[in-house]
Amino acid sequence: MLHLSIQYLAIPVLVGVVVLWRLLKVGQRPKGMPPGPPTIPILGNLHQMPKESPHLQFQKWAEEYGPVYSLMLGTKPTIVLSSDVAVKDLLDKKGGIYSDRPDMFISQRVASGNHRLVVMRYGETWRLIHKLVHNILNIKVAAKYIPYQDLENKVLLAGLLDTPDALFNHIRRFSYSLSTQMIFGFRCPDFADPMLKRLFETVETWGVVSASGVAQVADLYPIVQKLPHFLVPTVSQAKKVHEVGRELYTGHWLKAKQGLKDGTGLPCFCNDLLLAQKSEELSDEAVGYIVGSLLEGGSDTTSSTLYAFVLAMMVWPEVQKKAQEEIDRVVGPDRLPEVDDYPNLPYIRCCVKETLRWMPTVILGVPHSVIQDDTYKGWVIPKGATVINNVWTIHMDPKRSPEPRRFNPDRFANDPTTLYQSANGEPMDRDNFNFGAGRRLCQGIHIAERSLFLGMSRILWGFNVSQPLGTATPDIDDLVGGITVHPRPYKVDIKPRSTKTVKIIRTAVKDCEDLVHPDSGQWKKVPDGMVFGSWKPDSKVKV
Repeated sequence: MLHLSIQYLAIPVLVGVVVLWRLLKVGQRPKGMPPGPPTIPILGNLHQMPKESPHLQFQKWAEEYGPVYSLMLGTKPTIVLSSDVAVKDLLDKKGGIYSDRPDMFISQRVASGNHRLVVMRYGETWRLIHKLVHNILNIKVAAKYIPYQDLENKVLLAGLLDTPDALFNHIRRFSYSLSTQMIFGFRCPDFADPMLKRLFETVETWGVVSASGVAQVADLYPIVQKLPHFLVPTVSQAKKVHEVGRELYTGHWLKAKQGLKDGTGLPCFCNDLLLAQKSEELSDEAVGYIVGSLLEGGSDTTSSTLYAFVLAMMVWPEVQKKAQEEIDRVVGPDRLPEVDDYPNLPYIRCCVKETLRWMPTVILGVPHSVIQDDTYKGWVIPKGATVINNVWTIHMDPKRSPEPRRFNPDRFANDPTTLYQSANGEPMDRDNFNFGAGRRLCQGIHIAERSLFLGMSRILWGFNVSQPLGTATPDIDDLVGGITVHPRPYKVDIKPRSTKTVKIIRTAVKDCEDLVHPDSGQWKKVPDGMVFGSWKPDSKVKV
């Protein structure tokens, strides 16, 4: 009898030991994976993830464990690529298996309704949207939208004349209105527009909930996803983000759609999407999020980069002087720089590249996921592993960029490539990694380059940027944001370079005002050179 009792007692004890043993294995780094910081049971390296400035910790780990290292975040293996060559070898050359996104419960499923393009999983839907976006953002079509870029930039200059203290708001209006014109066909004349404010609030809130500790835990321990929502407040917050985003983006889309149907709409991306909606049977919500994702990307990153550029000009006045000397020599004092001046302003091209390198906006990239087991340099990269493009660390590598926190456009003096050419060239010569990699490379790169060139060249042509008297030099490493970041708001003096400069800007803006309705600020007629879309369901695009 005693013998039987011991046997029955031994079974649950044995089961308990097995369960405990397996539990203690959770969080351990599997054999063969790249090296990384020591793990602890259950959490792996999760307890070492910082709440603030994670890019700095990722940089330290790269210095300690090498350009390719691994983290165990709970149950999830994560591979961190901190070298240009590794990004090229895996995300570019093996894009077929490295183009997925991790399953992001809060960021994608709850806060985006599975529609937000930047975090959408790789598959048929993503490939269809990729083809659509390529059709409306390729370099030939993008050139048609230069009239929109020109007008919005001139309005930006007028804003800096009238209210220079509102620099950040003027830059945001510029990038937002440019995006709404290209995407929907309408302008945003005033930075106080509630739709503009709602967009940036939506992007910022989505970034915060996506980067929150709760979002990470929910992805790493799926049981959290099944808990009542009152126990996981971030879920309720993410639902609100989705409701606001869906209303905003679908509303924009439906308005543009109606305008195109009744003949009042202007050439814009929605032309192609309307044709595609019919052939591909896309819902209004799905199309709304496609255009919303484009609006987010075009508005947020461009404005953040321009804001960083003005900060650099204030902190490094010798760079500002050199850039202005080139502009004065090539363009002269009698006209504004134009898009056609770009090839003749190599130092401004270098400023574009250096700003993107010096102050990356997507500081840790958007994570990829590998869809099958792979190996790299003898290491195992398991199926489903998250793969991080460690943008900050690559940009701050002193071997690539000596004195990386110094703003030095001359480091690109021998690089005549466009941003797109550089992104597809040799990895060690690539100028920046802001626009992603492989099949996830941002297709708005051509438009972004023109917008940045016009913004930088014209601001320096028309204004002197300096540090206000009696103020401390801003901390260039003080960044705010979530998935995307920008410098913390700073004080700056922006003054016109001459009375002639003021007159030329005023005249240019008046010429623009003649093209738009005085009450609404919208275009009176289709700008010269603009074309409606030409989406074809059988368009052959490599995806």
